[in-house]
Amino acid sequence: MTSAFSGVAVAQGPKLLLRSLRFCSNSHASVRNCRAFAMDSSSVRVSSSNGGGGDGEVRFPLSSAASSALVIQKGDITKWSIDGSTDAIVNPANERMLGGGGADGAIHRAAGPELVQACLKVPEVRPGIRCPTGEARITPGFKLPASHVIHTVGPIYHADNNPAASLANAYRNSLKVAKENSIQYIAFPAISCGVYGYPYDEAATVAISSIKEFPNDFKEVHFVLFLPEIYDTWVNKAKELLKE
Repeated sequence: MTSAFSGVAVAQGPKLLLRSLRFCSNSHASVRNCRAFAMDSSSVRVSSSNGGGGDGEVRFPLSSAASSALVIQKGDITKWSIDGSTDAIVNPANERMLGGGGADGAIHRAAGPELVQACLKVPEVRPGIRCPTGEARITPGFKLPASHVIHTVGPIYHADNNPAASLANAYRNSLKVAKENSIQYIAFPAISCGVYGYPYDEAATVAISSIKEFPNDFKEVHFVLFLPEIYDTWVNKAKELLKE
């Protein structure tokens, strides 16, 4: 596995209350949450002005020790960051990895032209295909506040023979690449829920179920969701799937 810093990496195939909330700044962001907390099995809602530009977030424990959290927030994923060194945003890319519409295009614009150049260095596995559906690749974040971009390709809902399996692979392989590159904080959009037409409720089930498979591998896994209806769907599904 090639280190993200050298260019590209590939992946196949008893109840406690919130203890404290403190804020700090770094060179990549004006305000960041630096949290020391313990959580019970229910979610805790806090106001936040941190990464993603969201106006609030909902937090769920991913591990019994509450050392790892799932965070769902509204906002712009291109503005999200935690520490600017061990964080990554996930780009819902196409198989060419050269930018596109929606979040993919927004991430490329925010990162600057260096991101396209890094993507061009990713070896093609077939002519024109750098990242097949369900796989993941990693590059630096360049001008983004997050230090890395993990590119993954979700399924086109009505064109994929098994969209749930393909979507789960996109999440799992993104998390595997993140783990291999010592990422501690990772932020996802709602993969395939734009022009690829994946129904929100089904997508949320796959996304959160996949993340549950990595309960102790990251400090925080975020969903940064732009549309209120997607945010509401994700919060409701997390309450259902993450309850004990």
